[in-house]
Amino acid sequence: MPDEKLNLPEGNSRRHFIKNTALGAAGFMIVPRHVLGRGFVAPSDRLTIAAVGVGGKGQSDINYFFKSGKADIAYLCDVDDRRAENTVKAFPKAKYYKDWREMFEKEAKNFDAVSVSTPDHTHAVVAMAAMQRGKHVYVQKPMTHDIWEARKLTEAAEKYKVVTQMGNQGASGDGVRQLREWYDAGVIGDVDKVYIFTNRPIWPQGIPWPSEKPPVPKGLDWDLWLGTAPYVDYVDKLIPASWRGWADYGTGALGDLGCHLMEAPFSVLGIKYALDCQASVTSVFTDWSKRGYFPKSFPPSSHATLTFPKGTKTKGPVTMHWMDGGIKPERPEELGPDEVFGDGNSGILFVGTKGKMMASEYAANPRLLPLSRNQEVKVKQTYARVPGSADGHYAQWVEGAIAGYGKKELSSPFNLAGPLTEAILMANLAIRAADTPKPRANGRGMDYPGSNMKLLWDHENMRVTNLEEVNQYVKREYRQGWTLGGV
Repeated sequence: MPDEKLNLPEGNSRRHFIKNTALGAAGFMIVPRHVLGRGFVAPSDRLTIAAVGVGGKGQSDINYFFKSGKADIAYLCDVDDRRAENTVKAFPKAKYYKDWREMFEKEAKNFDAVSVSTPDHTHAVVAMAAMQRGKHVYVQKPMTHDIWEARKLTEAAEKYKVVTQMGNQGASGDGVRQLREWYDAGVIGDVDKVYIFTNRPIWPQGIPWPSEKPPVPKGLDWDLWLGTAPYVDYVDKLIPASWRGWADYGTGALGDLGCHLMEAPFSVLGIKYALDCQASVTSVFTDWSKRGYFPKSFPPSSHATLTFPKGTKTKGPVTMHWMDGGIKPERPEELGPDEVFGDGNSGILFVGTKGKMMASEYAANPRLLPLSRNQEVKVKQTYARVPGSADGHYAQWVEGAIAGYGKKELSSPFNLAGPLTEAILMANLAIRAADTPKPRANGRGMDYPGSNMKLLWDHENMRVTNLEEVNQYVKREYRQGWTLGGV
């Protein structure tokens, strides 16, 4: 789903305020509802948001929060003035910062919640700092860059009693609820296999680190953009989206679309933490005499297989296949030769003992197979729909935050998003393991043992038990000066 740009008039974000009420460093006036008159909403019944990362997807998120009619965009923060420009113009009364740490230090008493739409490698540090200040948090997918970060944020959301949501909008869609209703009704029997595929990445991967050293563009704080990652000289075209393919910043195709595609099997089958994972990846050759080895970049395509223990709605273990870079599973025999598999680019296929069902990206357009079954099978609606479906994901968080912790059901709070994120990053461990070298015993060259192994996962201790070399990716080392809230 592309980012939606809403045409919002300048100054419109304050239309609910009484005359001369201003948004500034001192925050909002809290006035009784009756003072505002019929049809107005008191500021005390609204959510005051500080947004970190306000260009691109961040701009889209902010617009959806505003569209809920119950949110005020009070503070904006971005390391890149160029990317922030349109959002700053759309919300001229919002105070603008470059460094989120300064914004938190100066303004924390003046806002209720934080939206985080930065590159993956800085999700956790911003979100943790917000939660430690008692702020509700909306974090773009994937929730974190590392498994350890996901576990710590999941624990923090419960500890600090804040309302959280990960930005995988499909979790609020009608599609996943239809899939759950079919499965609960026994329409396809018990599922033990799920296939997921996508054409991502749509950015360069499996390539060497650029050698050019262009000047840092005006308006961009490069050091602050790097954040927790090791320092390197500025690289052109990393921003706005190519960072996804580089392991220091992004999480590849899995991080980009895994949360949108894997959420449905988690929700439908009641699975949680993986037992093991294995992967195969495409090899890149710089020439015919040597293997291309680019450890900073994810491969152009991969196939990861995760095994989950028995779910709350399955009779036994579940095997999940993830395929990216255009790789697809064999077409189900129930699908006609000219019928579209998934949505053509992405898809989810559930294989049950009594039948199959599939869906598109975001679990949209769910269908039973063969397609003729969709006209024949009718089941009772048992799951309430989120108003606005996937687009309602944003308003759901806004309303949940206004109500307070534990008062409203959300589609992707951290206690659900955390385990999902861990599984996605576990698959990435297997993908990275395939390109992780180990010196040969004779000292001559390197081997790549992870390319021929099934990684066994110790969930409690967050570590792979049979390939020590890959555990460095479970919890990466932050650059000096950066910590996860002191953890």
